[in-house]
Amino acid sequence: MGFGDLRSAAGLRHLNDFLADKSYIEGYVPSQADIAVFDAVSTPPPADLFHALRWYNHIKSYEKQKASLPGVKKALGKYGPADVEDSTGATTDSKDDDDIDLFGSDEEEESEESKRLREERLPSI
Repeated sequence: MGFGDLRSAAGLRHLNDFLADKSYIEGYVPSQADIAVFDAVSTPPPADLFHALRWYNHIKSYEKQKASLPGVKKALGKYGPADVEDSTGATTDSKDDDDIDLFGSDEEEESEESKRLREERLPSI
């Protein structure tokens, strides 16, 4: 997890992509997570990274209220997307959510009891 080096162009691109559909690093209000990432960004992002620049300018407006924002500041690597290259160039994989079947699967075999109950409840045509 993490954005990588936020002083590099690649790290800022990861931050920009992450913020494309989010207003804040965590949650729906500015928090200590935003302050931790903001502190790691050395200068305002370039104009072509407009999501990151919008976020940077917004969090900068909270500069005097940093300590009053909710949350607990964690290590910088705890924030951001899961699939980012680390300093060695290796990517970390996000957890695979395909193993959870929320709507029930037809792949599971139906028990004899449930087959019998279904047949009893279906009207005969």
